[in-house]
Amino acid sequence: MADESGFQLKGSGPERYERYAAPFMAPFVEAILDAVDLCPGAKVLDLACGTGFAARAAAARVGPAGRVSGADVNAGMIGVAAEHAPRMYPDIEFTVASADTLPYEDAAFDAVVCQQGVQFFPDLGTAFAEVARVTRPGGCFAATAWAARDLIPYFVAQYEAVEKFGGKELAANYEGAFAGTPERLSTALEDAGFHDVAVRRVTFGIALPPLDAYAPGQLSSTSWGQAIVDTAGEDTLLRAGRAVRTRLAGHTAPDGTATLPFTANLLTGVR
Repeated sequence: MADESGFQLKGSGPERYERYAAPFMAPFVEAILDAVDLCPGAKVLDLACGTGFAARAAAARVGPAGRVSGADVNAGMIGVAAEHAPRMYPDIEFTVASADTLPYEDAAFDAVVCQQGVQFFPDLGTAFAEVARVTRPGGCFAATAWAARDLIPYFVAQYEAVEKFGGKELAANYEGAFAGTPERLSTALEDAGFHDVAVRRVTFGIALPPLDAYAPGQLSSTSWGQAIVDTAGEDTLLRAGRAVRTRLAGHTAPDGTATLPFTANLLTGVR
């Protein structure tokens, strides 16, 4: 869920994102890396990399002979990504760059992946044209974007809280997180010159920490939570978090944890 025009974080937001997004990002990272079939020595770009979830996992797969790069438009995200980069693998090269102007040579990568970023690109066609340019012929692309909101109970609850405590305009902005529809993504990737383009739904049951602390913490790690703080203060953010917890009471275990389905559209194609 990386940063382009529709999802920007500031201050301590990127570090909170690294902490609170991790539970529901991990299985989808593995899904996109499986989709591009990485092998030792491969050259990989994590596009709109955020704090580097996919880049770190890719580095473990390609090993010392491989090369991993991460690009994100948000300098704060890139800073946290660099801080959390592992040292037992080859260094990951993190760069502040927009998806529609990538600072890489033509055909530089065997694979490009994008975890929860494509739905926020201001110009999807231009971004995918850049992906095509930097991917070698025969190379692979894979991306995830959240499926329809009503398929993901956690986000249904969070949307309702954002609308109640942040207003309808902020809730309308939140809808952008679900703009990565199969038709929009597949059409744009085909137009960029990829073939064997496909989109399928992927669902994982995600075990979330006790919601009393997790729900407000995770909301604070989003641009919508930051907007609530900016306009109404920290107390309002905490109330919004409690509303999420209350809405999910039927899914919550006695210890406060909750295991919920998260569903994404997985887009794949070959250059």
